[in-house]
Amino acid sequence: MKRIVFLDYVRVFACFLVMLVHASENFYAGPGATDMAGPQSYLANELDRLFVALYDGFSRISVPLFMIISAYLLVPMKEGESMWSFYRHRALRILPPFICFLILYSTLPMLWGQIDAATSLHDLARIPLNFPTLAGHLWFMYPLISLYLIIPVVSPWLRKSTAKEELFFIGLFALSTCMPYLNYFFGELWGQCFWNGYHMLWYFSGYLGYLVLAHYIRVHLTWSNRRRLIIGAILLVAGTIPTIYTFYAQAVPGIILDTPQLEIAWNFCNINVVLATAGAFLMFSTIGQKEPHRIITETSKLSYGMYLIHIFWLGYWVSVFKDDMALSSDIAIPAITVTTFICCALTCKLITYIPGSKWLIGAGRGFLPSPSTVTGRAAG
Repeated sequence: MKRIVFLDYVRVFACFLVMLVHASENFYAGPGATDMAGPQSYLANELDRLFVALYDGFSRISVPLFMIISAYLLVPMKEGESMWSFYRHRALRILPPFICFLILYSTLPMLWGQIDAATSLHDLARIPLNFPTLAGHLWFMYPLISLYLIIPVVSPWLRKSTAKEELFFIGLFALSTCMPYLNYFFGELWGQCFWNGYHMLWYFSGYLGYLVLAHYIRVHLTWSNRRRLIIGAILLVAGTIPTIYTFYAQAVPGIILDTPQLEIAWNFCNINVVLATAGAFLMFSTIGQKEPHRIITETSKLSYGMYLIHIFWLGYWVSVFKDDMALSSDIAIPAITVTTFICCALTCKLITYIPGSKWLIGAGRGFLPSPSTVTGRAAG
């Protein structure tokens, strides 16, 4: 089956942006935070304010890009495949490494004194319920699993849906992504109240919208590469500017800030992030290479393990560039990101030589399905 080359590039780019997000968070993490931002934020100076807004704000497309890649490759699922067969295949791919790292993040930090035995036991006991104290990045696995769970449910509709029907869904999804701002200005709306959080657009909201958007782009969108590039660039800029500006406008240095309010425009299902994500994906879709560069292919295959392991390396490089060398944020954030990315790639590559490594890092299988496993109708 023909490989969809541009998806390898998207995957590597999104993986790098995830690390850029977490490197940036070390420059506004408030009191009591570890390697990632907590409920409160604090910026030390104007330089941190500017470069956290720029680096982190731009990188908010990382998670939605991963969601779109997954949906682009898996939706609709193969005709004739049962729900249980689909679940089994996806579970074997992602759950063993995920569970391994839930355990590792609950135990290994004791070796360098980042957590004590009581915290370790608490985290281990909570593995069936949620991610460990020092593994906040693993939150992503839960909505990803949710997306996999819903794919067999929506696949029959997507197999038969028209472009207009999918655009109607995407329009309602886009409206739902405006709700954080509508709530901010107008309060509760469309059925929201203290006893009901399920508003009128609930079933059109969240990452399901990215799933339908990915299918629409693959099956129904017939734009030329030139048009994709131009409109994609416009969407990327139009979405990124408010994402960066809203943080910068609120991030007053020297005072404790409320993180949810500070990051109001950084939620992955907000309209500005949706626009920027769609724009970036459209631009990548114009890549016309028959085969990606070998480094891109190898890194793409290692991306799941790199994502799982990167907080271990990130913390070390933060201590080097931010603490020991005391570099300013404009230099430290990219330095932390690049060194973390390289170390994760090399570490995961070495792990692939261990028998059974796929159960630890999914080695050679990628963060998401292989870019040569598109199901359903032919790519549009």
